[in-house]
Amino acid sequence: MSAIDRAGLIRALPYARRYARALTGSQAQGDAVVADALRLVVAAEAILEAAPHTSPRALLYAAIGDAVREADASDQPDSAGMSLRQRMLLLLTALEEQPLTAAAAACRIDAAVAEQELRTARDGLRTGVTARVLIIEDEPIIALDIQELVERCGHSVVGIAATEAEAVAIAKAERPGLVLADINLGAGGDGASAVARILRDLTAPVIFVTAYPERLLTGEAVEPAFIITKPFDPTTLAVATYQAVTRGVRPV
Repeated sequence: MSAIDRAGLIRALPYARRYARALTGSQAQGDAVVADALRLVVAAEAILEAAPHTSPRALLYAAIGDAVREADASDQPDSAGMSLRQRMLLLLTALEEQPLTAAAAACRIDAAVAEQELRTARDGLRTGVTARVLIIEDEPIIALDIQELVERCGHSVVGIAATEAEAVAIAKAERPGLVLADINLGAGGDGASAVARILRDLTAPVIFVTAYPERLLTGEAVEPAFIITKPFDPTTLAVATYQAVTRGVRPV
């Protein structure tokens, strides 16, 4: 990319927003980081000349990492002992499905170092991180699969809701520490609406599951901080739940 690929940057924005939101734990903070990263990429002609074949998406991932590291220069471990760099590698490889070499480049480290850091991070995913989880999913088989994956991550499931009304009722009764919600509940209503109602009197991180993540990543409205794409790998769910529990905040 010898010149700024503005169209490519626009296409990459939903993915950059997903990464930054998950990394910071909120829509507002994540979108602010993306805005700063976008300005850096557009202004940094030297970067474009030094890496002419780097994709716009990769450039944004790297700029997001730079911005977050600058804001958190101490790189103190999170509440479960994982470093910022390790969380970045987990999110890039699992949530964003980037190859290890690309994730290493975005973190400004050697691939061999990234491989070791990623191995350590994966080993620590379950360490001291547990939550009581509400699953909102109208397909029974999918709901049971998600329950199995969630429990395999060390969490407990307090209820499975197939409709908006069920979700609100279970949340009121059980007060979950994490909500995992499908967007489309068919005849049972809307997952996003259920979450909005739940969050009126409950502060808990939310992970949305959808086959169309770009529809929730426009940056134009109140949107979720954590989004994973259907179908998803078990590691992706493990990373998302870890990040939501350790870094998640109520969407703003």
